[in-house]
Amino acid sequence: MNEVIKQMISEYEIKSLNDSFWALREIIQQIALLGLWRSKFFEKAAFYGGSALRILYGIDRFSEDLDFSLLEPDQDFALADYSQALRRELISFGFKVEVEIKERKEKTAIQSAFLKTDTRDQMMSVGIDSGLVNQVPRYQVLKIKLEIDVNPPPGFITEMRYLLKPIPFAVRTYTLPDLFAGKIHALLCRQWKSRVKGRDWYDLVWFAAYHPELRLAHLEQRMRQTGHWTGSKHLDEKALRKLLIEKTESINVEKIKREVEPFVKNPANLELWTRQFFLEVIDRIKII
Repeated sequence: MNEVIKQMISEYEIKSLNDSFWALREIIQQIALLGLWRSKFFEKAAFYGGSALRILYGIDRFSEDLDFSLLEPDQDFALADYSQALRRELISFGFKVEVEIKERKEKTAIQSAFLKTDTRDQMMSVGIDSGLVNQVPRYQVLKIKLEIDVNPPPGFITEMRYLLKPIPFAVRTYTLPDLFAGKIHALLCRQWKSRVKGRDWYDLVWFAAYHPELRLAHLEQRMRQTGHWTGSKHLDEKALRKLLIEKTESINVEKIKREVEPFVKNPANLELWTRQFFLEVIDRIKII
């Protein structure tokens, strides 16, 4: 086993099969980020979303996918150009991972790729206890989706954040007020039919507790791009709080708890969740 990977896996408290899945996923995510950095990807793009909060800012919930945004719109950008760099980096640390580019029949603003690997093989390769490995069905695939927005809305600021493992490297990401704006856009506007994503509400609580500043201008640009804010009038604080209150009053709290539970180490953290609790959380948001 690679010594750096051995050190990384030792930092996780692995007591269950679910713990081992998340540890393996996060280590692969970080090596993928390293491969993108080596290939100069972050000269053109920034990391955002739940995995950015987890890997760069330490939010205490797990996240499945890697989400990115170009710094400037570019319909000619091709995520496929980075597939070999991703594969090469993962192989160098002992991971047998395939990179599959999702081909779309119609041109859209979102490009996707998947990292795929055999779960059992990789768990064994990083030294996870055989008792846990034997609980995994043969040929079960661990899959990590990468998505990039090639037509990003304007008005955001980025910064460089540094990771020290598996080697020191840098990742460009949205600043926290812009990450918060993106999260509120997802919470208000995400189209999941009748489902509500509990992870968005968990992240709302985290932002309000630790990084409550939200860049309203960027949120407005996101909402305009998706058609959720129109007309000549700007989105202001009063209008935003009204939208958040209306959204809060419409949610089924038990459903959002069930959705987020697999992503948190301690489900007891969700016990306080009620509509009134979220209304109090919304009051903590600071508009900038």
